[in-house]
Amino acid sequence: MAEMIRVGIADYKVGRAPSTIISYGLGSCIGISLWDSQTKIGGLLHIMLPDSTMANKSDNPAKFADTGVPLLVKDVIAAGAVKSRLVAKVAGGAQMFAFANATDIMRVGARNVEAVKKALAAQGIRIVAEDTGANYGRTVQIDLNTGVYTVKTIDRGEKQI
Repeated sequence: MAEMIRVGIADYKVGRAPSTIISYGLGSCIGISLWDSQTKIGGLLHIMLPDSTMANKSDNPAKFADTGVPLLVKDVIAAGAVKSRLVAKVAGGAQMFAFANATDIMRVGARNVEAVKKALAAQGIRIVAEDTGANYGRTVQIDLNTGVYTVKTIDRGEKQI
């Protein structure tokens, strides 16, 4: 029986087929999946914020795109994946609340999307699918057997990317 591996907020997990990795309740947060189709090893990272430079050194690196993505890449490779075969799928980055005079600092979801794309590009990993933005939350899961990334929403059903 396949194991269901749960990822919390500011957390990540690595696994191999036939496991599935899931993370619940992405609003402005982003769920980044990495997957190697030959080894069927992958991981899922649930970041909250784009940039760790304003954080305390003791903060969890999985909380931020700029530190969490390299950490996930390192651990997926350590588990046996090959970096050149890794592909990424991302979801989340919603603007959950409308603000009347919104400054850039209030656009956390959009800033998270930009930071994740930048961090993945710096690692040389291409994004093959995404479901980002809008104004609704998501739950995401990656099936490590197939690489299918399922995005579930309350009012909009679910889709596979």
